[in-house]
Amino acid sequence: MGLETEYGVSVPGHPSANAMLISSQVVNAYASATSRARRARWDFEEENPLRDARGFDLARDLADASQLTDEDVGLANVILTNGARLYVDHAHPEYSSPECTNPRDLVAWDKAGEVIMAVAGEQASRIPGAQTINLYKNNTDNKGASYGTHENYLMTRATPFAEIVRHLTPFFVSRQVVTGAGRVGIGQDGRTNGFQISQRADFFEVEVGLETTLKRPIINTRDEPHADAEKYRRLHVIIGDANLAEVSTYLKLGTTALVLSMIEDRFLSADLSVQAPVQTLHQVSHDPSLKHLITLQSGRKLTAVQLQMEYCEQARKYVEDRYGAEADDVTQDVLNRWESVLTRLATDPMSLSRELDWVAKLELLNGYRDRDGLDWDAPRLHLVDLQYSDVRAEKGLYNKLVQKDRFERIAVDAKVTWAMTNPPEDTRAYFRGRCLDQYPDEIAAASWDSVIFDLPGRDSLQRVPTLEPLRGTRKHVGDLLDRCATAEDLLRVLAGG
Repeated sequence: MGLETEYGVSVPGHPSANAMLISSQVVNAYASATSRARRARWDFEEENPLRDARGFDLARDLADASQLTDEDVGLANVILTNGARLYVDHAHPEYSSPECTNPRDLVAWDKAGEVIMAVAGEQASRIPGAQTINLYKNNTDNKGASYGTHENYLMTRATPFAEIVRHLTPFFVSRQVVTGAGRVGIGQDGRTNGFQISQRADFFEVEVGLETTLKRPIINTRDEPHADAEKYRRLHVIIGDANLAEVSTYLKLGTTALVLSMIEDRFLSADLSVQAPVQTLHQVSHDPSLKHLITLQSGRKLTAVQLQMEYCEQARKYVEDRYGAEADDVTQDVLNRWESVLTRLATDPMSLSRELDWVAKLELLNGYRDRDGLDWDAPRLHLVDLQYSDVRAEKGLYNKLVQKDRFERIAVDAKVTWAMTNPPEDTRAYFRGRCLDQYPDEIAAASWDSVIFDLPGRDSLQRVPTLEPLRGTRKHVGDLLDRCATAEDLLRVLAGG
């Protein structure tokens, strides 16, 4: 699993500043401050963003320019030694985490991305003549624009896509009660006064589709596995919010992974399909009281919390049935936290202000409203909403709450710091990150499924494919990398099997 987050960017006092240029400055500033050798380019050769999981390829002349992510348009693009990618995407600096095998690890590498962005913004602001650049881990400018936080999950190719759509749509419609980041304003432009659970919900317009920036679908159909396409599919999830609360991120990833496992194993039998899912998605987000009733296709009526509990109960049965006492600690913890959070949401949502973003933000905003007698149309509340997501430790309201021990943590600070420069050890990200760190002058390019070497004396580049996400781990290649002092040594051993 992995996370991609586009960060909001602004230059105070210069609202018309070129966002693409600013974003490039941010990425390049971090690269200049941390890189000690040649900068490897991103390898686009195996990418195909227009392949649709429904069985066809969208013609390039019919695609929106934002879909052509396989084109090198010359914007800043850096591959980090922790296995992540830091680059400019749609005029935003984006951090794409390395591949992780579990939600606990991914929380750490996602948090590392927040710190990397904070450092990058500071470095960019220090450039002579540069203005102050602020970065925000949020999803909308509240003027009609939204930018994404995308999740990626590796699945078996044998799973029928129709089954994914059937079972995942109700889950996504309702999971925002756990994963929402909270937002001041209703509607895409935020003009209607009020508070809602999710920052992204109002920007979704269709149930299923290939788009990510226009006519956004609840279920995205991009079929670009970045792995052996005969064996795997990568489920590209675009409906999540940019979470700062670690429990929100942890449960977003962990619960979704459990539901996908149940879909793969044909465990889910009950049909929880909802009527008018896009409209229902909006209605759930607009009701922080959590009382809105969702109408299922069967005629049943449930709140979003009750619908989530249906999935949670099925997940517990699934884990007990398939794994019993052998279930790993993270899976058990996800199940227990999921059930606990849903139980408290049903009785006292505000008791979750130490765990969930939208609850913490609502409590913070209500404090200002009560103290100063503010209505939801007060501009100050919009500023508080924005400042919550500022990545700077000394400015961001979320970060200030963490410093006051007002949030429950999943990742310890030492692990986050380590994850800024080191890759996970149990996926192919380990091979990519170690190569970039160990042989920086010989890496010409890399991607999720390849590392390309440029060795002195060789007429052509040498591509090492990494199509198996669970190969290239420390257990698999750690000793090999330890004993290969040069890239030439490594390629010689690999060529010999």
